[in-house]
Amino acid sequence: MGTLRSGTLPVPGARLYYEVRGAGPHLLLITGGNSDAAVFEGLAAALASCFRVISHDPRGNSRSTLDGPPVDQRVEVHADDAYRLLAHLAPAGEPVHVFGSCAGALVGLELTVRHPERVRALVAHEPPALGLLPDADELLALVDDAVRTAELRRLDPLFGGRSAPVLPEERDNTTFFLAHVLRPTTRFLPDPAALAAVADRVTMAGGQDSRTYVIHRPAAVLAQRFGHRPVLFPGGHVGYAKHPGAFARQLVEVFEVFAPRGRACAS
Repeated sequence: MGTLRSGTLPVPGARLYYEVRGAGPHLLLITGGNSDAAVFEGLAAALASCFRVISHDPRGNSRSTLDGPPVDQRVEVHADDAYRLLAHLAPAGEPVHVFGSCAGALVGLELTVRHPERVRALVAHEPPALGLLPDADELLALVDDAVRTAELRRLDPLFGGRSAPVLPEERDNTTFFLAHVLRPTTRFLPDPAALAAVADRVTMAGGQDSRTYVIHRPAAVLAQRFGHRPVLFPGGHVGYAKHPGAFARQLVEVFEVFAPRGRACAS
């Protein structure tokens, strides 16, 4: 594993905690929901021989503190945070690789739309854009019920009826997630025309084990708009945490299409 360097970056309304590992072209990992940089430890370690890997706690989660009282989170603000993080850590003018999962996939899409010159390639893994689906009203009502009751288990139908797996985390952010992240994230709709303009650098993806789940369906809808099928990665919705080595190898293979680096990096 590359040497870990950590720091904080002041941004409007918050201070972002970030970690950097490895050497090579920059790769930004974006998580979402109630996760933080700890969820990417295994994946970042596996990728550190190929890339200089950046990960961070989203604002309001764990070590990325807000300057004021909690407010509802907007995907656009998190995309601005990602852009400022790149401006701080990656040389100006260098397009970077980006992997985003769940809400982080939506952030990655918005970052690519707003700053295409900064993104060489994006892999967007199972973004929860439920509004894209024909049964959106029913699914968003389920989300509202989870928010109203403050019970994470109400979201189980989105994941094949299974409870969310226990993941590495620095702190438990469930309360903040349910109160301020879940509803605005699942209601966010990427702009179709803007996405079409960056289609050449976006790969939609999902989990091999979650391909029949509701949470996978928005990725399939967006992939169809981009003219491809979702690339299936090992595991389910959080396969990057459960199978980091295999996940990293496939991620490198996808990025090779955009910027060949040699097969040794994927071995």
